[in-house]
Amino acid sequence: MERFAQLGADIVKLWERSGGDYLNGIQNTLILAIVATIIGCIIGFVCGVLNTIPCAKSDPPVKRFLVKLIRVIVRVYVEVFRGTPMMLQAVFIYYGLPYFTNNTVQWPSVWAAAILVVSVNTGAYMAESVRGGIISIDPGQTEGAKAIGMTHVQTMTSVILPQAIRNIMPQIGNNFIINIKDSSVMFIISFTEFFAAHRGAVGATYLYFPSATIEMAGYLTMTLIASFLLRLVEKRMDGSSDYELVQDDALTMTAGTYSHPDRGTPFDERSAALDAEARERKRQELKYGRPKGDR
Repeated sequence: MERFAQLGADIVKLWERSGGDYLNGIQNTLILAIVATIIGCIIGFVCGVLNTIPCAKSDPPVKRFLVKLIRVIVRVYVEVFRGTPMMLQAVFIYYGLPYFTNNTVQWPSVWAAAILVVSVNTGAYMAESVRGGIISIDPGQTEGAKAIGMTHVQTMTSVILPQAIRNIMPQIGNNFIINIKDSSVMFIISFTEFFAAHRGAVGATYLYFPSATIEMAGYLTMTLIASFLLRLVEKRMDGSSDYELVQDDALTMTAGTYSHPDRGTPFDERSAALDAEARERKRQELKYGRPKGDR
């Protein structure tokens, strides 16, 4: 218990000294994760749609060549950014630009470099998720859209993607949570996120474990809140479990319950039991209206 008491005292001491730095790091981490996830999802959706462009042997050679070229470019992009650590990607992108231009071109800010790194990394993962989400949709819906004259882009934006988004929503949330945690590697390019605040506090106080405890609690809090909000979004997208048929005209009967005066309807078993007198009365009502005494 003595050690836990000492840990609590050290955490209070750290927070009094560097609490502002920790909060600023949390803010930067959340902004980076949100912006990069949104941009990464856009990149992923574009790559996913491009990857699903239909290509048949009967298509013109130029179209087949362009489609295959696009697929190769997307595949190379996905494999490179999924197969290398984000830390090294940050190093190559942030320090590679001035290296290959002899320092004539510099990044305008570390924010721009950090957002680009996390965005393209997220986009590489989202590209495969989107492709899987599109493939999971019943092919009959694509055929139906083409049958009524819709183009590939119209089919994707109006029919397939709205359903695919719901299917891949858990993966979008997963990537957002990953970005909250993996943004910690951006300290390598001097981006002041949450983990950078930890390094600064440790360098000033040498209280490594207490600072790590604050970091652990901070990241856990952010990810738990994000998970809760994402579940609410998924539940909202699912809609209600109970549905009622909405009719614009209150006098319009529900489909399947219409009863022809002479023949009845095969959907209503009671119509078969109507005798001639009841059918005649119904015919008179439809022709002249209901008698005053019945109103």
